[in-house]
Amino acid sequence: MKANGYEIKPGADLIRVDLRGANLFFADLTGANLYGANLTGADLIGANLTGADLIGANLRWADLTRADLRCTDLTRADLRGANLRWASLTGADLTGADLTGADLTGAFSDVDFPGWTLVDGQLKREVVK
Repeated sequence: MKANGYEIKPGADLIRVDLRGANLFFADLTGANLYGANLTGADLIGANLTGADLIGANLRWADLTRADLRCTDLTRADLRGANLRWASLTGADLTGADLTGADLTGAFSDVDFPGWTLVDGQLKREVVK
């Protein structure tokens, strides 16, 4: 599968690529390196991103409905306005991710984030007093 001229496959090296608005419907990007990638408005419905590196990726307004994001590193990812309805986030690292305005319906049904709370769309460490 190709999108915006890039080969889309498991383990792909897609560091800082521009995949704005790409059709990645049910794409298999298991273990892919998407560090700093621009996926603004991309269609990732049902995509498999298990174990992918999305550190600092721009996923603003991306559609991740029912995407598999288990064990995905989303540290500092921009997920503002993203659709994460029923996405699987078990074991995902969302440290510093911006989830402002994201639709998280059902996304946290199977996830436990001990020591974290969702405040204004962002995961924040709970302060122990």
